[in-house]
Amino acid sequence: MNGASGYLYKIASEAWEFEQIHRLNYRTFVEEIPQHAPNPEERLIDRFHEENTYIISLLDKRLMGMLAVRGKRPFSLDAKLPDLDTYLPDWQNPCEVRLLAVEPDARKTTVFPELFERVVRYCLTAGYDICLISGAARQLKLYKHMGFIPFGPMVGSEQAPYQPMYLALENFRKTLEDTAGRSSFARSRFVEKAAPEQHVYNFLPGPVSTTPEVRKALAEAAISHRGQLFLERMTDLRARLRRLTNACDVQLMPGSGTLANAVVAAQLSLKGTTGLIISNGEFGERLAGNAHSAGLRFEWLRLPWGEVFDMEEVERLVKRLAGNGNGGWIWFAHHETSTGVMNPLAALKELAARFNLHVCVDAISSIGAMPVDLSDVYLATCASGKGLGGFSGIGMVFHQDQPAAAPDRLPGYLDLGHWRAHRSVPHTQPSNLIAALDVAVSQATTTRMQQIDDNARWLRQQLCASGFRLVAPEAAASPGIVTIVSPQNTRTRGRAADSTSSTARRSRQSIGMFGDCCILPERSAAALGEELGMRGFWLNYRSQYLLERDWIQVSLLGNPSRKALEKLVNVLSPV
Repeated sequence: MNGASGYLYKIASEAWEFEQIHRLNYRTFVEEIPQHAPNPEERLIDRFHEENTYIISLLDKRLMGMLAVRGKRPFSLDAKLPDLDTYLPDWQNPCEVRLLAVEPDARKTTVFPELFERVVRYCLTAGYDICLISGAARQLKLYKHMGFIPFGPMVGSEQAPYQPMYLALENFRKTLEDTAGRSSFARSRFVEKAAPEQHVYNFLPGPVSTTPEVRKALAEAAISHRGQLFLERMTDLRARLRRLTNACDVQLMPGSGTLANAVVAAQLSLKGTTGLIISNGEFGERLAGNAHSAGLRFEWLRLPWGEVFDMEEVERLVKRLAGNGNGGWIWFAHHETSTGVMNPLAALKELAARFNLHVCVDAISSIGAMPVDLSDVYLATCASGKGLGGFSGIGMVFHQDQPAAAPDRLPGYLDLGHWRAHRSVPHTQPSNLIAALDVAVSQATTTRMQQIDDNARWLRQQLCASGFRLVAPEAAASPGIVTIVSPQNTRTRGRAADSTSSTARRSRQSIGMFGDCCILPERSAAALGEELGMRGFWLNYRSQYLLERDWIQVSLLGNPSRKALEKLVNVLSPV
């Protein structure tokens, strides 16, 4: 059962739900509040209907309450207050919440506070940092209690006066704490009261969950990157990274993993040899884009996403490449983050050694989350905000030889030899990010990696047993990412539909997913991700490559607890 007395909460998606929205809208803002003129259809379609996201409460397929969220300007308040922005604090991404309507027989229940809690969670997940409303004058005390701040003059009419109000990001979190004490949703077995800085279960591949020690290091006072303390920390950190990976050396640079791969492409351009790029997902294909932009000569073995490397086919291409007689290189993604497939680093190293080729590997999502051996790897990349469990902002390039700077051929920021000559500090380094990474690397133990692997195996088993179809075959599945085919595609395309239980079949006729039961099997990955976000579970589905394929991902790169994974499985799985 979900919410108070069986109420279900979800994002409106069905035609019958929208029909009830229009009729509740009419009863509330025409008959009860004389804001619009009556019409014979007794339906009121909001003028922003196509742009609204409706969070609704249902009871036995009856709409009991609703709120609409919209992030596109101009807002309705823009028309009522032409100088709206002058009343507001600094913000980056505002939204407007409108059309609060609750059926009279549900107004003395927890429907409104639970609706509001889900709206706040949705806004946080969507990245909004300020929420605007036109608060009914008779409810100002309630809105103020929730953290809303009134601004500007009253708007509306004498019969229907409204007070413009906003809720800022710093109050969103306080609101979550306040509503948690009142809401049966917050007391359910699926959500526990979190620390003030965390109100979600983070299953994202970035930003990943960080430990208290890493967060504490980030909050240290900044120090000069030219000072002795920082230089010693950088030296020690690089040494630990070498020991962690068996690499010969590593350079750290402010930036993302994308930057690190651009540095690899630039370094390969100095050699003038031909290479082979092997891809079976988004990030392997990005390597081909990097190589093309750098003007590299290469062949591209472009496999379908999620397919495992055929090593016999790879060897045929390697033999042809080696036949050129001037050396060459192989470049691929170790952990293909888009699909959750682990590609065979050890086998490719052995193959390259036999044919005197260099191995280059994108290890951004594997280093720190699983054992990675970079011995005999020519160039490899990593990033601070993935498997290592730090904060995003530091890219790493591991290298086997000792490159010399090439100022006549490469810009300094892309010149690995330039970074090596200055021991990773040729330019400004963010001391706070380095301090946080330093702690994260010290916590990248074999115990942590084993926990991630054990939890990933358990999660894959649970999801498959519940009828979900995973992109990566079990034999090549990464412990860091589990990519799930959307329920609607699983039903029509996958083997999982054949094993659907009678309970799951009955759940297809249910109307929500915010309960002890599961989501609709027909639900798209994006709809599932949005509703999970309102429940406090952050999964990855917003990347364009995931939206195009209707996939959703659970990331274990931040080493989430088994308890958190059990909560996720309970929400996703039929009972």
